[in-house]
Amino acid sequence: MTRRVVIVDDHGIFRSGLRAELGDAVDVVGEASDVDSAVRLITAHRPEVVLLDVHLPGGTGGGGAEVVRLCRPVHSETRFLAISVSDDASDVVSVIRAGARGYVTKTISTPDLIDALEQVALGDAVFSPRLAYFVLDAFGTAGVRRMGSATRSWTAFRRGRLR
Repeated sequence: MTRRVVIVDDHGIFRSGLRAELGDAVDVVGEASDVDSAVRLITAHRPEVVLLDVHLPGGTGGGGAEVVRLCRPVHSETRFLAISVSDDASDVVSVIRAGARGYVTKTISTPDLIDALEQVALGDAVFSPRLAYFVLDAFGTAGVRRMGSATRSWTAFRRGRLR
């Protein structure tokens, strides 16, 4: 089944490139460049997944986290995956606290992004490896960090099983 996706990023060239890279793997039902147009588009199209940048103009200045906070209560079936150049802990934590199901950096490969979109659509949480520690720390589960290689092995196992 092809997932219905909305792309939200303030850089048109990135949206176009992302759409081209995703190809037929997903059905991109719309694109938005700011908080206000994103909320309108998500309300109109009710996508399964919103792929959104963290830093967006418009709204009250809350960026991607604001989009999630405004849409999630009304569209609980829509899931959000943040994609950003930023790997700053405060960016990661703010969008996850708002309700996003994952956060990946823009260095992600196309196959890994397609896989992440599918996992988020299924309700799983997805993070670029380095960013997962920020989330664990922020939500009081830093004890998991001690597992180190076991956590990485589980992730590798899951990826292998799902492909």
